[in-house]
Amino acid sequence: MSVLTTLIVDDERLVRSELRRMLDGYDAVEVVGEAADATEAEAAVKDLDPDLLLLDIQMPDASGFDLLQRLDEVPHVVFVTAYDEYAIRAFKVNALDYLVKPVEPERLAQAIETVQARAAEDGPQAAGAGDEESRSPLAAEDQVFVKDGERCWFVRLADVRLFEAAGNYTRLYFDGEEPLTHRSLSYLEERLDPDRFF
Repeated sequence: MSVLTTLIVDDERLVRSELRRMLDGYDAVEVVGEAADATEAEAAVKDLDPDLLLLDIQMPDASGFDLLQRLDEVPHVVFVTAYDEYAIRAFKVNALDYLVKPVEPERLAQAIETVQARAAEDGPQAAGAGDEESRSPLAAEDQVFVKDGERCWFVRLADVRLFEAAGNYTRLYFDGEEPLTHRSLSYLEERLDPDRFF
């Protein structure tokens, strides 16, 4: 099993320290950095290229969801949140996992197992629908992060059957869902594999 390089993103120093301490017991996890807000995290993701984000949702400058929308390459994500079940329902079926503070060792172990299984299937990184830099085309097995109102999805491009222009936005159709993404159809066309999407 390859080692999961991990970035901890949380505005609470004690939470970051506790997560780091708990992860010290995992041979298959290497904490490569910490970030206290979305701006720091965005830079750290680009510099460190981690396999996994342990990501807080509520942060002072921008939320964890805002961070994911900014990224061009989105690592595997496990949310770490103080939210109760009601708030979590919006995304829990779409994230790899979520941990409720204070984090329990058993739940952390389950989350790491989930990420390892997904990493073995998909490779270390998923692709995002993030910043303006254009990179290599997105493949069918890549994922995009989509946020529409309070709902969020990590969607495999292989599961998207249609991208439809909606003004300056684009509507995605997959699994009975039809969320809008804040990207133009022309932007997405430049990123998508022309052999799969036209």
